[in-house]
Amino acid sequence: MLLADDHDLFRSGLRAALETQPDLTCVADVRDGRAAVEAVAGLQPDVAVLDVRMPVLDGLEAAETIVGSGVATRVVLLTTYDDDGYVLRGLRAGISGFCLKGMPTEELFGAIRVAARGDALIDPSVTRRLAQRFAAGVAADRPSPRRPPPPGLEALTAREREVLLQVGRGLSNAEVARACFIGEQTVKTHVSRVLTKLGLRDRVQAVVLVHEHLLLED
Repeated sequence: MLLADDHDLFRSGLRAALETQPDLTCVADVRDGRAAVEAVAGLQPDVAVLDVRMPVLDGLEAAETIVGSGVATRVVLLTTYDDDGYVLRGLRAGISGFCLKGMPTEELFGAIRVAARGDALIDPSVTRRLAQRFAAGVAADRPSPRRPPPPGLEALTAREREVLLQVGRGLSNAEVARACFIGEQTVKTHVSRVLTKLGLRDRVQAVVLVHEHLLLED
């Protein structure tokens, strides 16, 4: 993985912590977004962990460039509670994780592992606040009028739609299982089918779909 953060102490501390994990290897650490883009192009790590606020090129711009380049590298963005306005843009860019800097280190490691496996994870509190902003009609950078139902939505079974809405609320598989009174493995199966039917890459795109189409109002 690659780490990009302009705070030298935080970056070095996180790299040192990463190096204690036998399954995680930091191939490079840089302090600005432009350097991150260049390093990803040259090294093509499985995951790039980017701070949202960086000089030269910020994390969002770097993420958009990296994802748009077509490389296989997955992007996990780091932010603080004050950065809610950046969430939607990051999700639209196709990131695979949105984590808060204050989260426990082990949870961040978990998010990196999830991204490396090709899945995605957003801090539930970020997702829930995003839902509140959509409901208020002020999500991120613009109001969110109802859009036509996305293609494939009618192909979902009632249970699959229920699971999709719970994912849109920011629930983990375990939380969805409890909310729907089904097993966690069954949730994983439903999520996989939902992504396939709707042509989505991962659950991050499912969250965006739920909120952009205001499906939680139904």
